[in-house]
Amino acid sequence: MTQDKTHLDATGLLCPLPVLKARKRLQGLASGETLTVLADDPAAVIDVPHFCAEAGHKLISMNDDGPVQTYVIRKA
Repeated sequence: MTQDKTHLDATGLLCPLPVLKARKRLQGLASGETLTVLADDPAAVIDVPHFCAEAGHKLISMNDDGPVQTYVIRKA
């Protein structure tokens, strides 16, 4: 089975692992490609937007309506 490089399931991981895994996954993407990240760490609502701002990536959307948050990040 091949792993989808544009999706990252970081549920069950605590800070800073969701951001660290997103950074690593984004390294394998071309500029302009998007990565969808799922996370349930409460700190992710702060960490993911901060990571995007610091790294120059664009946070396209953020949904935290349920227990799992969904982030869509466009690589710089």
